[in-house]
Amino acid sequence: MKMTFCAAAAAMVAMAAVAETDSDGFTSLFNGKDLTGWTGATHMYGVEQYKVKLNNGTEKTEPVLACFPDRRGNGPGNLITEKEYENFILRFEFMMPKNGNNGLGIRTPNANVDAAYHGMCELQLLDDGGDAYYDAAAKKDKLKPYQYTGSIYGIVPSLRDNAGKQIWGKDANFAGGGSYLRKVGMWNFEEVKVIGSEIEVYLNGYLITKGDVSKWKGDGDTPDGNKHPGLHNKKGHIGWLGHGSHVMWKNIRIRELPADAKMGDTCPCAVKKCPEGFTVLFDGDAQQLKTNWKGVTTEDGFDNPLVRQKATAEKRAEMQKKADAGRDAHWHVRNGVLFFDGYKGGYSLATKKDYKDFELWADWRTMSITGDSGLYLRGSPQVQIWDAHNQWGIGSGGLYNNQKNPSQPLLVADNQVGTWNVFHVKMVGEKVTVWLNGKLVVDDVTLENYWDRKQPIFPVEQLELQCHGDPTEWRNVFIREL
Repeated sequence: MKMTFCAAAAAMVAMAAVAETDSDGFTSLFNGKDLTGWTGATHMYGVEQYKVKLNNGTEKTEPVLACFPDRRGNGPGNLITEKEYENFILRFEFMMPKNGNNGLGIRTPNANVDAAYHGMCELQLLDDGGDAYYDAAAKKDKLKPYQYTGSIYGIVPSLRDNAGKQIWGKDANFAGGGSYLRKVGMWNFEEVKVIGSEIEVYLNGYLITKGDVSKWKGDGDTPDGNKHPGLHNKKGHIGWLGHGSHVMWKNIRIRELPADAKMGDTCPCAVKKCPEGFTVLFDGDAQQLKTNWKGVTTEDGFDNPLVRQKATAEKRAEMQKKADAGRDAHWHVRNGVLFFDGYKGGYSLATKKDYKDFELWADWRTMSITGDSGLYLRGSPQVQIWDAHNQWGIGSGGLYNNQKNPSQPLLVADNQVGTWNVFHVKMVGEKVTVWLNGKLVVDDVTLENYWDRKQPIFPVEQLELQCHGDPTEWRNVFIREL
């Protein structure tokens, strides 16, 4: 995989005028105070304080960018960036109201045109499950396939096959109709990649739209039959396209890419060099998934090391075959990173080798608000991974299943959803130390045996990347035995 654009992209970010840049090199487009950097229908948009209720019983208030339909007045409700963009990756979080309607304008020339036609395109933002757009009783769409969230409006439809797929009842989180959009009142995370004539849209961790508009002239030959004179714009503004709904956004950030970037180059991989003395478990090579990792199954209790250890060699081989089928169906190398889809039938991924004392480096990111995962050490849960900012108010890295010894991390060191995090874990005997993004969050704490609390943690066992029904990504996994 080519990575030649990375240095150039980093240089672009370094020269950017906006101050705040995250650890992935993304620059903030919303300062949380005002509409600095934005122009157009500024009367219709503004900063609103949104109250977040966390699962630990506390509350916090955070600023969001909001569209206020009652302020619309005359003219289009388009709020666009002052700056123009060519190739980029855009990340943002958004919440839709009931029957909400908005859009994301790509390479639009100004705020006064219809971005769906005079811009390169509009990427739809819609309450896909709202009764204005979907008949839940009849299980029937009321709109064209290219009019739902994530679609390249009028041209390329988004994926709408998310029905009965989610683990542990998490289907209830989604809007319905096969959409990957969360329900009204829930936050969504979206990542949009625009390079040349190609567009990819990832919604809550899933690739829902992949299109190349060079296939059409834009003279009426697109699926909607309309003219799209801006379809082949090489550069333009990014904008929110108000249609009379109180939509909210937060954590809007962008990374510009060079003019010669290719869609195949744009994985967030940024492969790191394996530290001296460490062994690579995964660094982007698709073959490593089957070479270094095996599946885990809950059938017959085989996620429990005690059950596995007591089973016959024949039984273990039988169950491992089933577990590996789950691995092959639900764990993939996507854009150079290890991706778990979170679907039914999928479960955790384990190292083929068992480990005693070790030191581990691993990058990870969650791609859904309130996402959840973890890292099992010697077959036992777990070094916790979750959305600290929207869910618990407690950081990742803690030894979640401890009862007698500390279970919570010393501090919150998590990056925002969609941004990569770095674990550095050291385990010697029963003791675990964890650094998250360079900060000490667990300091030489005993990990308890979840499976049998009367005995200490297993002296030798596998490491596992946990399934918790949410899409997650991993990269740069390196280990050193001590």
